[in-house]
Amino acid sequence: MAQHAAETNPARLGPLKREETWQRLGKETFDLVVIGGGVVGAGTALDAATRGLRVALVEARDLASGTSSRSSKLFHGGLRYLEQLEFGLVREALRERELMLTTIAPHLVKPVSFLYPLTHRVWERPYTAAGLLMYDTMGGARSVPGQKHLTRAGALRMVPALKRSALIGGIRYYDAQSDDARHTMTVARTAAHYGAVVRTSTQVVGFLREADRVSGVRVRDVEDGRETEISAAAVINCTGVWTDELQRLSGGRGRFRVRASKGVHIVVPRDRIVSESGMILRTEKSVLFVIPWRNHWIVGTTDTDWNLDLAHPAATKHDIDYLLEHVNTVLATPLTHDDIEGVYAGLRPLLAGESEETSKLSREHAVARVAPGLVAIAGGKYTTYRVMAADAVDAAAVDLPGRSQPSITDKVPLLGADGYHALVNQADHLAAEHGLHPYRVRHLLDRYGSLVHEVLASAEGRPELLKPIEHAPDYLGVEVVYAASHEGALHLEDVLARRTRISIEYAHRGVDCASQVAALVGEVLGWSPETVKHEIEVYRARVEAERKSQSQPSDEAADALRSAAPEARAGIIEPVS
Repeated sequence: MAQHAAETNPARLGPLKREETWQRLGKETFDLVVIGGGVVGAGTALDAATRGLRVALVEARDLASGTSSRSSKLFHGGLRYLEQLEFGLVREALRERELMLTTIAPHLVKPVSFLYPLTHRVWERPYTAAGLLMYDTMGGARSVPGQKHLTRAGALRMVPALKRSALIGGIRYYDAQSDDARHTMTVARTAAHYGAVVRTSTQVVGFLREADRVSGVRVRDVEDGRETEISAAAVINCTGVWTDELQRLSGGRGRFRVRASKGVHIVVPRDRIVSESGMILRTEKSVLFVIPWRNHWIVGTTDTDWNLDLAHPAATKHDIDYLLEHVNTVLATPLTHDDIEGVYAGLRPLLAGESEETSKLSREHAVARVAPGLVAIAGGKYTTYRVMAADAVDAAAVDLPGRSQPSITDKVPLLGADGYHALVNQADHLAAEHGLHPYRVRHLLDRYGSLVHEVLASAEGRPELLKPIEHAPDYLGVEVVYAASHEGALHLEDVLARRTRISIEYAHRGVDCASQVAALVGEVLGWSPETVKHEIEVYRARVEAERKSQSQPSDEAADALRSAAPEARAGIIEPVS
């Protein structure tokens, strides 16, 4: 009975669901087709589904496989936007941060503290304090502590890793953080729970038209090459840095242009920087974050134009040197290349005007009805995905039959949120019941929330799945099985890079545990021994290409090496225009 219930669970994105969703895409008529499985696409599908609309979400690769798994992993107001006088953007982002912490995703989004080191006497403390006071009060109700002022001695006690000469004092403030890939995937599963048809490895290869209006899309299953047509009253392009490419495919001219800006982060072990708090450091162009991340620190980010492969932006030696150089200006014990466990590069979709010389690139988002039946949304930042999604559905409403209901996603908790706080209090009992250490159960609760019962049920009769993965002991075998059976993972890369973060949290970048993980995924997905071997080879080639690219001096040299690696989804067409 439980097995049958699991298979009919609409939020279970497993192998049995793929054929069913393919048939539904070709047979049903939808109100909306959403293109893109990043956080904005997933959020748009959830927004539309909870308004009572019939929704299909298609993604060419994997959920969060682009920008939405490669961010700074913060839900933040954007302290530096205050200096740019973008008060509306900051207020909106802080309100979203509060909603995530309290209502929408308390299991996935957590408070995180940052030290702002002060380096100038007299003016800097009151100037920064005034900005942080606005930051503390603009978002309305607050679930994080307000700013705290520290002397130099107090700041050094909080962050002993700092050079004494690097500051004259400090101010601690709070923001929030989340595993971006896990959060995006959970938004997509929540959309499926409310009736959206969610399908990955499903690439849009053409647009359908009736007279002058867009009436749907033609899609290709990149796993087996099949194609079908999806009919819809409206289509929403939520493809981020691919916005212009999809716009060309539709045959129309966009109302805005999107420029890709590359942001690189490095991951180092927690013991390399002795600190109780994250840090935010000023650079000549922007800010640099040192962000606590489980047993690690994430240091980032860079901000450079990128005009090469959109799917696999490559970090260069220059990018990594930039991060090390800037963080080492304040650290008593400098970081070296040998300290780096992981590196990742993502692309911000920044809005650009028609004339690049006169345009100001913006983090604010723009929505446009670029043709009857076709809406595009781009820009923005991860934190404000829910607002962007609501705006996109509002813009599409003119093409929908009947009156559209208003957005309600500010009241809709993500899967795993309901009951989470009670389970945290019961973690010891849950641990004893399953023979796990309580810290392990708390780790699972912060990844799955109240879905933890569903995760642990996958290990029934298989106690070996409750053991840690041999070369990635932060994760249990059952998490890998669950990624394939419930979370839509179709390839080894999906599990190592996004359902878990093994690819950036271990110096081997997932290579040492690839065989064990592939065997577990293969059981669920029905892989032959040849497929298991192929998946491992493709993943190892990806890691090798990334490592080599990170020793190159230029974007062009790094891109040539990275883009030469084989694709996990070999059937992808790029570009599609």
